[in-house]
Amino acid sequence: MSKRAIAVVAEDETVLRDELVGHLATLWPELRIEGLAKDGVQALSLIDRLAPDVAFLDIQMPGLSGIDVARQVSGRCHIVFVTAYDEHAIAAFEQGAIDYVLKPIDPARLSRAVERVRARTQSEAPASLERALDEFSRRTGGKKYLRWIRASIADEIRLILVDDVCFFLADAKYTTVATAAGDAIIRTPLKQLRDELDPDVFINIHRSAIVNVNAIQRVVRDSDGSMEVLLKDRPERLPVSESHWHCFRSM
Repeated sequence: MSKRAIAVVAEDETVLRDELVGHLATLWPELRIEGLAKDGVQALSLIDRLAPDVAFLDIQMPGLSGIDVARQVSGRCHIVFVTAYDEHAIAAFEQGAIDYVLKPIDPARLSRAVERVRARTQSEAPASLERALDEFSRRTGGKKYLRWIRASIADEIRLILVDDVCFFLADAKYTTVATAAGDAIIRTPLKQLRDELDPDVFINIHRSAIVNVNAIQRVVRDSDGSMEVLLKDRPERLPVSESHWHCFRSM
């Protein structure tokens, strides 16, 4: 007897979400749809809680896009995108790690996607999606920078808007995410973060710190010639290494 798969469906348009659920009930009657989401944040929360076999994600949703959610859950569940993008843009998904359905929903195309993802849930572990998602981003307008971070605060995992981060500070094991409201912890190395953040907004000030330029109150030089960053909403004075002084020549 085949395994009965669990699914989450995320679509911000209620009519389209109900239409998709109705088609899935016909095409994949044994599928258990245990979570319905109207935005990306809710979708990510449901995937964390339910650990589904497959997630049907609208690419363009409020809060977190389907691409954002897929990056966060890469390797944890199979992904089917529901999208209005044309087939040229979605050619990045044709290699098989991700499937897609175009809006308006075509039952025949959805049927093919269901057949493929149903087979995968029975025989394959979810694939890493990074390469396909990077290719999709390239085809649809260039690099998409990090918008949200999942971070630990005490015993909870919370989503932090990147724009709210004042600075990132790394030590040997963890990276501190500092906001006006307090600190959180992530395991992502600073080098990886630097590649994912908008370089016009976040700048390295030394090897262990990245600062949001919008959080800077002023930059000061001490009598010994050293330079420090003072922040609007944090008490820290962050040292700037000499190799990064050039970032503040115009400030």
